[in-house]
Amino acid sequence: MALFSNGVLFFLALALNLRYGIVAQQDPEIRDQPALAPAMFVFGDSLIDNGNNNNLASFAKANYLPYGIDFQGGPTGRFSNGYTMVDTIAELLGLPLSPPYSQAQASGKQMRYGVNFASAAAGILDNTGQNFVGRIPFNEQIKNFENSLDQLSNLLGADDLSHGLWKSIFFIGMGSNDYLNNYLMPNYDTRNHYNAQQFADLLTQQYSQQLTRLYNLGARKFVIAGLGLMGCIPSILAQSTDGLCSDEVNELVRSFNTNTKMMINRLSVDLPGSRFSYIDVHNAFQDLLVNSELYGFSVLNRGCCGIGRNRGQITCLPFQAPCADRSSYLFWDAFHPTEAVNFVLGRRAFYGGTDIASPINIQQLATL
Repeated sequence: MALFSNGVLFFLALALNLRYGIVAQQDPEIRDQPALAPAMFVFGDSLIDNGNNNNLASFAKANYLPYGIDFQGGPTGRFSNGYTMVDTIAELLGLPLSPPYSQAQASGKQMRYGVNFASAAAGILDNTGQNFVGRIPFNEQIKNFENSLDQLSNLLGADDLSHGLWKSIFFIGMGSNDYLNNYLMPNYDTRNHYNAQQFADLLTQQYSQQLTRLYNLGARKFVIAGLGLMGCIPSILAQSTDGLCSDEVNELVRSFNTNTKMMINRLSVDLPGSRFSYIDVHNAFQDLLVNSELYGFSVLNRGCCGIGRNRGQITCLPFQAPCADRSSYLFWDAFHPTEAVNFVLGRRAFYGGTDIASPINIQQLATL
């Protein structure tokens, strides 16, 4: 039986509406409708990075074609052919796309409606992603947010800033690199020290402390994205001898996601005034796979741009020719979804029921 079949056509229509009728990038103060939140602050990895690695000495960059081939203005550093999930969410909130911190830190005015601190190859653990050299771990992303508060205070005033932060959306999507570029990497000895559950415990213990730091800096409305079906991405499929998803990797994901939901329940009690929306990316991706034809996706097991088996052995290279029909592919490259998928994920996170967004969705969180 198809999962969530009653909502599939509704969300497909919403995704197509956004794809072909994108909201104009305007100052929220001159829109016909006011924004649902004063700002959105984004923390995460390459799934939502929009250019913070561009000027780093890093192998984790996407500021070259064909990345951004469908994005107005071309490559920006987004690991997609176009929009990321948080770009979709920003527009649904009535906000401009959040600028990368690497760009916005020069001017407090650029931070007024939010900032994106995400960095490709970043993890919850500081040593995650070392193979890529330059990256900005979650701890450092939080420090960058703390550093931005002085500029925002000078712009808005301390009282207005505090009230604005309470109403703002804090989107956090972390953890994938702690597996793909740490636990599962042969040059790391992490697996020699932790079994799967112990590592999930280590991650969520650190994660809890990091989210508490954000709370102490003023955050109250948290959107926490779980991990998707990482065992089914082209990079993992390319390592398979039978072409099937890796049950081992997907089991690691399940342990982390289970821990994350329990962590959110504890934080909801321990942090007075905090509100959380957990985005079940695992369920959302499972739905895309099961109902792929209804969503318009026909290529589920290989990247649109990449080299080797499943186009996942080497990720998208500069000026490589991507597939022509990008809207029919689930995956853009070896690791990341296409813009078409990001539209669907963003809208399901914003409007979805408790199978995807629990206990409330982002729209409900923003209006509290």
